Amino acid sequence: MDKLLIQGGARLNGEVTVSGAKNAALPILCAALLAEDTLKLSSVPKLKDVGTTIHLLEHMGVKVNRQADKVDLDARHIQSLEAPYEMVKTMRASILVLGPLLARFGKARVSLPGGCAIGSRPVDLHIKGLQAMGAKIHIEHGYIEATTEHLPNKRLQGARYYMDLVTVTGTENLMMAAALANGTTVLENAAKEPEVVDMAECLIKMGAKIKGAGTDVITIEGVEKLHGATHQVVCDRIEAGTYMVAAAMTGGEVKLLNVKENLLDAVIEKLREAGAEVICDQNTITVKSDGKLKAVNIRTAPHPAFPTDMQAQFMALNTVAEGVSKVTETIFENRFMHVQEMQRLGANIDIDGNTALVKGVAQLEGATVMATDLRASASLVLAGLVAQGQTVIERIYHLDRGYENLEEKFNALGANVKRVS
Repeated sequence: MDKLLIQGGARLNGEVTVSGAKNAALPILCAALLAEDTLKLSSVPKLKDVGTTIHLLEHMGVKVNRQADKVDLDARHIQSLEAPYEMVKTMRASILVLGPLLARFGKARVSLPGGCAIGSRPVDLHIKGLQAMGAKIHIEHGYIEATTEHLPNKRLQGARYYMDLVTVTGTENLMMAAALANGTTVLENAAKEPEVVDMAECLIKMGAKIKGAGTDVITIEGVEKLHGATHQVVCDRIEAGTYMVAAAMTGGEVKLLNVKENLLDAVIEKLREAGAEVICDQNTITVKSDGKLKAVNIRTAPHPAFPTDMQAQFMALNTVAEGVSKVTETIFENRFMHVQEMQRLGANIDIDGNTALVKGVAQLEGATVMATDLRASASLVLAGLVAQGQTVIERIYHLDRGYENLEEKFNALGANVKRVS
C-alpha cells in the first residue's frame, strides 16, 4: 500500500493548475446515460473515483474514449441496467446512475453505495424524490430495485418535491431524472453548490429545460429526449482551497491557474482574516504569506457558507497559527477523525461534540500518521509541509480519490513529497 513521505519546512512558490472538480465530473459522467448521442467532456480529473465511475458506465454498455483530461461517452447501446455491489462499494456517488437509468429506460437495479466513513449520507431522499415522480421502488438484498413500467408511457411524472435535508447528490440525481420526465418537476430546498450549477449547465447543453440552479428552488420541464453536447467541467474549488491554505501555512507565494474567484468567497475571506494576502484576477488567484498567521474560527454550512470539505485544511492552519480558534462542523458527524492524527504531530486540539478547540503551537513535529478520509488526508499533508522533520502518511488511497497528481503539483512548488510503496 502506498504512503507519502514529506520533509517539512519548504516554502511553496510558483504556479499550479487546478484540475476539474471531482464532485462535478462524477454526476456529469452519469448524465451521459440520458443521451442518445455522444457527450464530450474536458477537464475531467484523473482520479480513482472517476476511473471507478467510467468502469461502471462501461459495464453498462457505454462506449468510453478517454485521452488525457478529455472523455467522450456514447450511451446509445446500453446492455445492463444494474450497478453491481463490486463496482460501487467504494464510492457513494455511484447512486447517481439511478435517476438517469430510471428516466431513460424505466428500470434500474443499483447497489446501496459505500465511500468515506465521515457520517450519515442517506440515500432515502433520492428514493423518496423518485417515488414522488411515480417510481415503484423497493430495497432487497442490498439493492435498490426501481421501475416506471406502471406509469403512462413508462415515464416518470413531473412532481413538486421538498428535500428534508440539503443534499448535493440528491439534487443532482433528481434533476437528471426530471430532465426526461413527463411534465414539470420543482425541487425545493435544493443544493446550491457550484457543482450542481455546472451539471445543470451541461444538461441544458444536452437539451434539458432547467431554471433556478444555484438557488434553493430548481424547476425542470421534462423533454422527450436529450442529445450529445460538449462541456468543460468546472474547476475543483476544494483542490484550489487546499493549495491556497498550503501557500499561507508555508509562508510562500503561489499562483493558481484555472480557478474561479466566486467559487471560493468563504475560503478567501478566512485566509485574509488569518493574515494571508489573496489577489484575484481573471481565472487566477495568488496567495502570499509570511507564514505568521492568526487563528480563525470556522463553522461549516451548505454553500455558499464555509464548505465542510475545507474544514480539516483550516484546522491544520489553526494548529500553527497564533491564538485559539473554534472549528464547528455542522454537516457530517464523524468529520474530526484527523484530530487524533494531528495530535501525533504535536497539535493542541480538544474536541467537545461537533466543535474543536485549537490552540496554535510554535512548531509541529514529523511523525507517522494515518489518513482516515479524503479531506483528512489533505489536512495531514498540509501539517506535514510545515512540521519539523519527516512526516509519513499511510493509507493515502483516500487522497487519490480527490487530488490529481498531488505530489507532482506540490513538488513543482518546491515541496519535498515522495510516494513510496
